[in-house]
Amino acid sequence: MKTVSAQQASLQIDDYLDLLNFAKKIEDLKWQKEIIRKLKRMNDSASSPKTYDYESNPIQHL
Repeated sequence: MKTVSAQQASLQIDDYLDLLNFAKKIEDLKWQKEIIRKLKRMNDSASSPKTYDYESNPIQHL
């Protein structure tokens, strides 16, 4: 499974915000909506509760 560090996620968000600012500058409404949708998905996935699978962990839990 690919994991993204907090720093990488922050950079991705910064990149999308830069793109959003550019899309606003050139008045591309369709692109703005796409970027906002992507940012919302990123936010939703970051804020969703993570489940932990104890069986896949090699350390025994009491």
